[in-house]
Amino acid sequence: MAKEESFQTEKDELRKRLVKYTIKAFRMLPHMDKPRILDIGCGSGISTLELARLSQGEVIGIDIDQPALDKFARKIKEAGLTDRVQAVNCSMFDMDFADESFNIIWSEGSIYAIGFERGLREWRRFLKPDGFMVVHDEQGNVREKLEQISNYGFELLGYFLLSKETWWAEYFAPLEQLISEFRRKYTDYPEVPEELHQAQRELDSFNKHPERNSSVCFVIKS
Repeated sequence: MAKEESFQTEKDELRKRLVKYTIKAFRMLPHMDKPRILDIGCGSGISTLELARLSQGEVIGIDIDQPALDKFARKIKEAGLTDRVQAVNCSMFDMDFADESFNIIWSEGSIYAIGFERGLREWRRFLKPDGFMVVHDEQGNVREKLEQISNYGFELLGYFLLSKETWWAEYFAPLEQLISEFRRKYTDYPEVPEELHQAQRELDSFNKHPERNSSVCFVIKS
């Protein structure tokens, strides 16, 4: 268990390399006084906690990965943010928040599960008037996504791209090294933890289809 937790901790440290893009997107928004934010697909909460620090507002992170949420909950407590940050087990397909509940909806790498257009259409009702949505998705057809943003009545504030080269240099190459280091540590153990297998699958997917790992972050207003 200790080795398993150690791997996840090290992997989270790698993920923090990408927090600068969370910050970049947040700074494209106008100033808001303590906004209420919904982070869809929060995982272990790395970006969610950064949003809480940046905004000084209330943040609810939802995911269906309970082990990740458990880790997130511990981080919330350690950071002294239990009054402003929540980790909730909830599917994006089954959200029951009241209409106009949030100033900002945030989604880093999760909207693909429901589809970009459907996400725009279904999540919009949770935004307060003049609310904002930040969506980081695989690059795909940017022109089509820009049209969908317009078609659903959103105003584009801006967007930026992350190339597959950026993803490799800042995340996947270090992840490959981390996996190799931990596999050597597990040489004498018959069972390799599932978290290590998951990371290997993530890396294998990138190596097989690196073009799918180019991504784009949209910042839009309702």
